[in-house]
Amino acid sequence: MTASDPLVAATPILNFDHPSIARLVEDKGWKTLSPYDRIGAVYDFVRNEIAFGYNRADNISAAEVLADGFGQCNTKGTLLMALLRAVGVRCRLHGFTIHKELQRGVVPELVYPIAPEEIIHSWVEVETKTGWANLEGFILDSEFLSALQSTFSDTLSLCGYGAGTGCLQAPPVEWTGGDTYIQKTGIVQDFGTFDAPDDFYANHGQSFSFVKGLLYRHIIRHWMNARVRRIRSGKVPQIPGLALPNHQHEESRHAS
Repeated sequence: MTASDPLVAATPILNFDHPSIARLVEDKGWKTLSPYDRIGAVYDFVRNEIAFGYNRADNISAAEVLADGFGQCNTKGTLLMALLRAVGVRCRLHGFTIHKELQRGVVPELVYPIAPEEIIHSWVEVETKTGWANLEGFILDSEFLSALQSTFSDTLSLCGYGAGTGCLQAPPVEWTGGDTYIQKTGIVQDFGTFDAPDDFYANHGQSFSFVKGLLYRHIIRHWMNARVRRIRSGKVPQIPGLALPNHQHEESRHAS
């Protein structure tokens, strides 16, 4: 690793030189840890201290994600990359699209039909002693994921509510030195790896019309975040075609 290594460099989006990020890294003492534990500590922070939610855009800076205190795959990934580079860990972005079905239940049913069929997605690839590990399991915070697991306790495979996994009750989301995933089964297109999110978004942005972009930023995402908060509290809406959430099974039994 050299000073000019692009996989540890700051960028306008990966602005780990911002005072708020520098202060966080210093306060947490992450630089004193072993490389393995640095990755784990940063990963756990982004996974659980930054809640699952929807920011105003994918290409906001790491400092803005930290200030928001929430994010989704792309924005939480930006913060994860910035923090990893701040502690000297090499990382890169792997870009994809996922099918919009994965967001059903979070996207209101009224809006779902007009949502793009494919949604920009990414995960972070981090260099370890044994090679590159794919980190995607940080997207859903543990409280949100636990709500889905409790609600669909008899469900093995789930594509919806922000999850895309074939092992809902025990998805590989903990840092153990290898790959972590929580939305992998929703992937459609693979765009390959990029040194930084700046490069990715310069070539692959979410295609919204001007009006839809305004609606998303000012209305729809706030609606989605309200639904995320309800799901986190255990109030999971039914998706047509999926098994009833457990609490709705109970309501159906009581009504019959």
